[in-house]
Amino acid sequence: MNVAERREEILKVLREAVEPVPAKEFAARFGVSRQVIVQDFAVIRASVPGIVSTYRGYVLQQERKHTREFKVCHTDEDASRELNLIVDYGGHVKNVSISHRVYGRVSVEMDIASRQDVREFTEALATAKSTLLSKATSGYHYHLVEAASEQRLDRIEEQLAGAGILAPLSPWEQTRKDERISQSLIR
Repeated sequence: MNVAERREEILKVLREAVEPVPAKEFAARFGVSRQVIVQDFAVIRASVPGIVSTYRGYVLQQERKHTREFKVCHTDEDASRELNLIVDYGGHVKNVSISHRVYGRVSVEMDIASRQDVREFTEALATAKSTLLSKATSGYHYHLVEAASEQRLDRIEEQLAGAGILAPLSPWEQTRKDERISQSLIR
């Protein structure tokens, strides 16, 4: 195994590790000295952010992202209010979807993570000869939102409900949601 292959394997081990991995464990695994591993990490850390050296070993900090889909309904005038509310509570709007009776599920990427993104989106919409996707479904639509924790997603949900924007799930949507939750618990 050459140096580049060893470094790739080190990264693979770090990505799969659930606990810090000591340098001596890497050294034994690859048949090199601990000092060689320390040098490998110096090179790896220059190009891979988030590798931390702790007293128990090396850790790759992986930012855990949580996602949730919210069903919402509002007028065109409330679009920026809705998006600002989501980003103000730490959400990142990944996409917008509608469930159309004829076309089925239609999704469009959004990538809105800040008030500036909201401003640019609403300005682009205002200058284009287009309307919100939700216009096709009387204002009903879904947003896939990503956040750093389930608690933030809970807070976003509370704020959407308090603003009168969160829409209730129909029985078939609730069944689908329950199935997704039970599948995620099985994994």
